[in-house]
Order: sequence, then structure tokens, then C-alpha cells
Amino acid sequence: MSDSHAVEHDFHLVDPSPWPLVCSIGAFTMMFGLVMLFHFDVSWVAILGGAIVVYGAYSWWGDVIEEGEHQGHHTPIVQLGLRYGMFLFIISEVMFFVAWFWAYFNASVTSVEQYEVGKMVSDIHAAWPPAGVETLDPWHLPLVNTLILLTSGCTVTWAHHALVEGDRSTVIRMLTFTVLLGLSFSGIQAYEYVHASFGFADGIYSSTFYMATGFHGAHVIIGTIFLFVNLMRAVRGHFKPNHHFGFEAAAWYWHFVDVVWLVLFFCIYIGGAGTVAGH
Repeated sequence: MSDSHAVEHDFHLVDPSPWPLVCSIGAFTMMFGLVMLFHFDVSWVAILGGAIVVYGAYSWWGDVIEEGEHQGHHTPIVQLGLRYGMFLFIISEVMFFVAWFWAYFNASVTSVEQYEVGKMVSDIHAAWPPAGVETLDPWHLPLVNTLILLTSGCTVTWAHHALVEGDRSTVIRMLTFTVLLGLSFSGIQAYEYVHASFGFADGIYSSTFYMATGFHGAHVIIGTIFLFVNLMRAVRGHFKPNHHFGFEAAAWYWHFVDVVWLVLFFCIYIGGAGTVAGH
């Protein structure tokens, strides 16, 4: 008797899952909580929403790993679809950062100061960064972080080549280095923020600076977690030389983070350098 449940195609028809609904509820709760935090200084709703999102994502992606690693649903056709999905996600992230760069450059180009000349008001293009803003020295901590991210891009690529060659010990070692470099970047950026001479609400320069670099920092943290999960999977022997899309997705994301930082470094830190704090 033939098996009526045998898979006769290369596509994966996923089972009903509660996790998309759980993550949606968590995301709504978190955003509603952030509004309450900003306006009423109430933080527990945002924390609850964030916890729901983390739990839902952990469970959802755990199911995806189970489907690919143990249930055999990630056929070459399914892997191709996953690659297209990750590519489109990164494109959406590119457009996300385009918005913050646009805001920064728009402010730098259209920044004006008004001066009264008799009874007339004259608009004169103001200096950028605005007068009184002491910017961060691009050749100090920002340069260190640039070298850290470039090095991490090398180590994650090294890990990928080792994975293709079946060298598991090198994969684990290089991924460990990459995770540590990501943590180092976040620690240095936090130190930089604490010691900056301007705050988020001190003007258009500081607002656009923190939005662009801050969201990049958030992506570094997410990417570090992404790589750490892959490190744990590598330790458990999940990846094979010809089947490791989870690792590839993390590496793509990390290279995207590297490229965004290079644009930030050259356009905002160097291109927007004015009077450097402490000089």
C-alpha cells in the first residue's frame, strides 16, 4: 500500500503556526508601550511587548530550524525561496537607512539661519554642523569601530569558507571571533554615546546623527545575536557544506551592516565633522 502522506513535490506547505500572531501581538504591544514610555514614562508595557516578540521569534525560528534540520523540508527549491526572501528583506533594510541618510543630508543642505536687515529678514545658509556643536573625532573611536567591523567581515567570510570545506573547528573559532568583535563594537559605541557632548534633543544635527547611528547600532546587536545563534548551531553540528542557508543569511546581514557603517563613517563622521569635542 502506498503512503498517502508521502511528499511528492519539492515545495514545503507549512503547518498552521501560532507564532506569526504572537509576534504581531507582541510588536503592537511594544509600539503601544513605547508611546506610553515617551508620553507618560510608563515602561512595563514596552518591556512586556518586547518579551512577547522575543519569545515568538525564538519559537518561530526554532520551528524553521526543525523543519530544515530534522524534517527535511528545506529542499533546494525551498532554499531558493528563502534566499529570495532574505535578499528582499535586506533591500527593505537598505531603504530604511536611506530615510535616515536623506533626513541627515536634507538637514545639512537646507539648514538656514535668519538675520534681520532693517525690516527685512534674510535667510543665510548656516554652517553644518550647526554652530556650537562639538562633533565626535572620526579618527578616534569611530575609526576603531570601523576597523572592528571590517575585521569581523573578514572573520565571518573565513568561517563561511571553512564551512564549505567541512572544517567545523575553524567555523566555530571564526564565528566566536566575529561575535566578540560585534560585542566590542556595541560596547565602544555605548561609551561614545555616553561621552558625546550633545544629546538627542539638542537640535537637528544630534537628532539625525543619533537616529542613523543608533539604528545601525541596533542592527549590530541583532546581527550579533544572529551570529551567536549560528555559532550554537555550528557547535551542535547542524550545518553541512551544501546545506547551511541559516549561516549564509547571517553572513549576508552582517556584510550589510558593515556597508552601512562605512557609509555612516565617511558621510556623517568624516563628512560632517566640525569642531571636534576636546580639541
